[in-house]
Amino acid sequence: MLINNEDIVIVELPTYLAALNAFRLYRPSLVGVPIDDNGMRTDVLEQEVKRMVKGGKRVKLIYTIPVAHNPAGVTLSIERKKHLLEIASEHDILVIEDDPYSHFVYDEGVDVTPLKTLDKEGRVVYLSTLSKILAPGLRIGWIAGNKILIEVFERAKQSTDLHTSTLCQFIAVEAIKRGLVDRTIEKARIVYKRKRDVMLAALEKYMVKGSWWSKPIGGLFLMLRLPSNEIDTRELLPKAVEAGVAFVPGAAFYADGSGKNTMRLNFSFPRPEEIEIGIKILSEIIKKKLS
Repeated sequence: MLINNEDIVIVELPTYLAALNAFRLYRPSLVGVPIDDNGMRTDVLEQEVKRMVKGGKRVKLIYTIPVAHNPAGVTLSIERKKHLLEIASEHDILVIEDDPYSHFVYDEGVDVTPLKTLDKEGRVVYLSTLSKILAPGLRIGWIAGNKILIEVFERAKQSTDLHTSTLCQFIAVEAIKRGLVDRTIEKARIVYKRKRDVMLAALEKYMVKGSWWSKPIGGLFLMLRLPSNEIDTRELLPKAVEAGVAFVPGAAFYADGSGKNTMRLNFSFPRPEEIEIGIKILSEIIKKKLS
């Protein structure tokens, strides 16, 4: 509803691949801003926005996953959250805040303040879902935002799918009322934290020297970058699958086409012992490729 052909859309580098795919249907100009351990580099964001404004262009929106980022698992610091909103306000830019994972933050002292709660101008559109905190098959999400925008989104959705399943909505309401969602989050957070720790330890133990990986404070994923730019993880994937290990090639998460030597690893589904075995197998495949 927001994007027209050649509109400028700013995303994190890397970012959620399904969001990129959804945006690309409308042929925007995607601009990537790198992330680090504290989330989106808002200093780079400011430079990019000023550069485009100076060139007579207007940025339509900024898409961000500020807490427990997908695919990297990092979180935007409170200082950067405020800075991002200052930039958006100065240049009249909408902000799309995607928040599927903030209930799964595993480290103490991490700021999980939603951008929406800092929004004084109604420019943040907040998205979240039950699919991560209750059941993957329960495809119910929600949007919080400016009333005028929400009315437009509602009409657009109605023309797309007529209506979200009433049965699924009743299931969701009962799960919330009975405290099932809260209990599921509490249990899952403990399980996911253990699995994350196992994956990080296995990477330290087995992964080839020179590799880099994110240290997720939350979420379900981490990003691994291999030491050689000559490796394309899309070509590596069939060999890994044949050996019993799967990953998502990282290039799909990069709006600028980079990231060919990266991959997203998921730690939520496998058992802890499978995670260690999987990382060991993956490391052996990478070593053979590099030799």
